[in-house]
Amino acid sequence: MRFLAAATALGLAVVLSPASGHEFKAGSLTIDHPSSRPTPPNAKVGVGYLSIRNDGTEPDRLIGGTATVAGRFEVHATTIENGVARMRRVENGILVEPGATVDLASGGTHVMLLDLKEPIVKGTSFDGTLVFERAGTVPVRFSVEGFGAAAAAPSHEGHQP
Repeated sequence: MRFLAAATALGLAVVLSPASGHEFKAGSLTIDHPSSRPTPPNAKVGVGYLSIRNDGTEPDRLIGGTATVAGRFEVHATTIENGVARMRRVENGILVEPGATVDLASGGTHVMLLDLKEPIVKGTSFDGTLVFERAGTVPVRFSVEGFGAAAAAPSHEGHQP
């Protein structure tokens, strides 16, 4: 009887785990683990990371989005030029081919949250949307994690949109 109670409790813990709340679906797309990093109190720029998997037969394209903590949401790509990281807005969105997974991650293509309305605080979360050409608008929730949760990113200090 104790074994059954323990197994039931373990099963509920797995079903109700926070990780299950980090995946969002829209048609053939799966958006996994939208996350952000904490910002200093007066910062005007934040970041967003996530993974997009396309299990369908048609390509889709991430073309925009929103975040409740920011006035603007842009997708940026990081390139290294003469040893200096440069971030530029991706004008035509991010293509997600059928069968492919695209990671928006630190040090590469990522979301820039511009004109922050409030600090982004570790341990909290905020709502956002992702806008796709085919799948349309997808509501997501970004969890705010510490800096050790992802690889080191280039500094956004002095970043000009």
